[in-house]
Amino acid sequence: MAKQGKLSTPQWILDGYDSEEEYNKKKGIKSKKKSDEKTFKIRECPKCKSDDVGLVLSESDTEEESNTGKEWECHKCKWHGINVIQKELTEDELMKYLDEKGVEIA
Repeated sequence: MAKQGKLSTPQWILDGYDSEEEYNKKKGIKSKKKSDEKTFKIRECPKCKSDDVGLVLSESDTEEESNTGKEWECHKCKWHGINVIQKELTEDELMKYLDEKGVEIA
């Protein structure tokens, strides 16, 4: 029979706060992204920082079973690899990112 770990009481309860949000506000801790806030995922090339990357498609029947990682390719500098940079942006951060790139939004 496996041992079960003990759960610890959250710090906000130990400090006497009624909610985690109240504790975070008083301590100046920024809360995690709101669950109702939409996030957008972008991927960048680790070599040239371009976001023009795509998944390399291949015949999975001929690949080794141990090769379960996804291989990415940068369309700008032709980099290949599995360690693509992944970023998660809020809508405001995405709009700022697109403005910096000069992308026009219709």
